[in-house]
Amino acid sequence: MAEYDLVIRGGTVVTAADKTACDVGVKDGKVVALADKLGPGAEEIDATGKLVLPGGIDSHCHIDQPSSMGATTADDFHSGTVSAACGGTTCIIPFAAQHRGQSLRAVVQDYHSRAEGKAVLDYAFHLIISDPTEQVLGQELPALIKAGYTSFKIYMTYDALKLDDRQVLDVLATARREGAMVMVHAENHDVISWLSDRLHEAGHVAPKFHAVAHAAAAEREATHRAITMSEIVDVPLLIVHVSGKEAIDHIRTAQARGLRLYAETCPQYLFLTADDLDKPGFEGAKMMCSPPPRDAANQEFVWNGLTTGVFEVFSSDHAPYRFDDPEGKKMHGENAPFKKVANGVPGLEIRMPMLFSEGVRTGRLDIHDFVALCSTNAAKLYGLYPQKGTIAVGADADIAIWDPDKEVTVSVDMLHDNMDYTPYEGRRVTGWPVITLSRGEVVWRDGKVTAEPGRGRFLPCALPDAAKPLGRPVHGFQPVTGDYTP
Repeated sequence: MAEYDLVIRGGTVVTAADKTACDVGVKDGKVVALADKLGPGAEEIDATGKLVLPGGIDSHCHIDQPSSMGATTADDFHSGTVSAACGGTTCIIPFAAQHRGQSLRAVVQDYHSRAEGKAVLDYAFHLIISDPTEQVLGQELPALIKAGYTSFKIYMTYDALKLDDRQVLDVLATARREGAMVMVHAENHDVISWLSDRLHEAGHVAPKFHAVAHAAAAEREATHRAITMSEIVDVPLLIVHVSGKEAIDHIRTAQARGLRLYAETCPQYLFLTADDLDKPGFEGAKMMCSPPPRDAANQEFVWNGLTTGVFEVFSSDHAPYRFDDPEGKKMHGENAPFKKVANGVPGLEIRMPMLFSEGVRTGRLDIHDFVALCSTNAAKLYGLYPQKGTIAVGADADIAIWDPDKEVTVSVDMLHDNMDYTPYEGRRVTGWPVITLSRGEVVWRDGKVTAEPGRGRFLPCALPDAAKPLGRPVHGFQPVTGDYTP
């Protein structure tokens, strides 16, 4: 009689801290045993010569989300989670995005209806707060935090989403009081808007000028300002999709000063450059995202941030807008000016394989750093650890079995998202998952998707330890209560 529902035999089990050759026993969707030689399983997988890794957690992706410009992301919760699974990711945390005038509660209900019956993987939600009214900050947001929505994103740019500094401080104070994690898109809106207007007036409207308008200095200034406000409120902060050296320098300095500051970067800042926006015709629009890719030299600074611990998280920022689609990149027509092109690139499926190939295989990263950046750290930062993000007794059996020598040429035809292009067409990648398991169930095996739509579950998130303030109010001032102790 089988002792386990599933036994994975003969592989090398790797977590963010350890590596060992052992069997993995799974029962009722959980890891229940790790040992040299386990008893029989009702199902068995031979992982000889393979790496047995915690499934990835993509903690920054946009799924079935209407943009502030009116464009619609191409992936719904079925295609998005299928694509994630095929790249070794077993959990996603997309956004429930509030637009101005909307109730946060209604937004969350809407996104649950979008996911229900479609997701093949487990998922949580971040909130996007664009309208921090007294009702939202005083009632809706605290109630949602208690219900498991313990992280939210705010913007310092985009007309329809940006908050002014006073609003940012109000949101940070709410997060401090409630124990939640705040993520910030840090770019100086007025600088970008001014540069964009000047470029348009001079007739410089091609996609390559998007990178000129979204200058590195605009990211640097906003990053410094966001750090300053987090210090004033004495609350941890996570800077998302950091693109380059100037912002990295501010983050590194703040971390060295002991601030609880976290940072994330993405594939586009390692594998694309501003030159990719200067392709013939309108092709450069495929590579447009914010912040934009910088130059080739800058890629080395991003790699350095990954290898030296400046970045805790490596996410895709998957924002899939189809190229030949009136609801995507061409919603304002062929050769639209860069100001009217939807910002975002796809990357959900290739996030982990590309980092493995160019990071682990080349020796830039060790395998434990890879697991931490792609899975474990996100679970800890967003209140999902140890249910997710590790292979340990009691954890969900979310596992990716990797063939470290499998060679793949990336093309849009072999990917599983709902896109009509990939920015990484033709790139050779070595190392790819051959089997992906979600709660002990095979969802991807040897080129075939085996998961049924709707099997994915919503995950309420705990209050993360990472969001706890240091308890160092500025000059004795308590920003939540208003108390002052000289």
